[in-house]
Amino acid sequence: MAETDSSPPRPADDIPEPVPTPGVQASGLRRAFGAVKAVDGVTLTAPRGAITALIGPNGSGKTTLLLILAGLLRPDDGTVDIIGHDLATDSARARARVGWMPDVFGTWDALTCTEILVTFGRAYRMTIPAARERAAELLAQVHLDEFATRPARVLSRGQKQRLGLARALVHDPDVLLLDEPASGLDPRSRIELRDMLRQLARDGKTVVVSSHVLSELEEVYDHAVFLSQGRTVETPASPSGEAAATRGWRIASLDPVGLRTFLDGVGVPWQQGSWAGEAVVSLAGHESAVQLIRAAVHAGVPVHTVAPVSGRLEEAYLALDEERI
Repeated sequence: MAETDSSPPRPADDIPEPVPTPGVQASGLRRAFGAVKAVDGVTLTAPRGAITALIGPNGSGKTTLLLILAGLLRPDDGTVDIIGHDLATDSARARARVGWMPDVFGTWDALTCTEILVTFGRAYRMTIPAARERAAELLAQVHLDEFATRPARVLSRGQKQRLGLARALVHDPDVLLLDEPASGLDPRSRIELRDMLRQLARDGKTVVVSSHVLSELEEVYDHAVFLSQGRTVETPASPSGEAAATRGWRIASLDPVGLRTFLDGVGVPWQQGSWAGEAVVSLAGHESAVQLIRAAVHAGVPVHTVAPVSGRLEEAYLALDEERI
């Protein structure tokens, strides 16, 4: 007589849920302009329902990468998948799921804000009534409804950025690619942009934001992808023990050349800060910072500001291998 399986049935809760398709999946992307390798083997994943920060210094390939992901620039090699659609073999469906916001508005300034959004809505095959309704909804969302019937040339730089965001959202895309979206925005508009991006992520959108200003991304991102010289680079694992006490410090001086010369002389690696007179160094705790500043003052370097770097992104960025940045 055959034995029967007496094991209890597997609870439904133990059945693994299917892994959702990533919003954006790129592998081995390469793009060169002559001898310049703008993108040189980039691989990344941007999940749905999350904000992915694309981080790197100027010239690291961020904009070129975003143009490839948006389907506006053909890669020399590699693949891109947008919500399950291959960008090379199923381009129309993939591009229809993407909203693209460049760092410069660059559209017809003689058209009114409504006309611009309706024109783009029509390009995505929306009916005229639906496009007008969507335009009114988005202009209110980005606080430009008072400019609905005015030409885009009257808008300030920050207002054009907000109109550019509305333009990227006109067809309700699943993937949103933003290149320096906060450029030119006033503090209130930056907060509103942050809140809007968080809501879009909560709604299940895939949001990829490029910026070299880490403070703009610190309060909004869920995942980060670091670029250097056209390549994605891994951030080191979280340190422990004594290494965990090491962090970045900002040192500012009235004599930028003197400060850099001093740091080189004492063998402390540094990176350029947010302005010419500022250097960022990595030190093991407050006592090391005290000793370094005491030595700088003794050497005649006019130091006027010393402060630890704040923010996870800045810490991760500074922790990257110096030769890769």
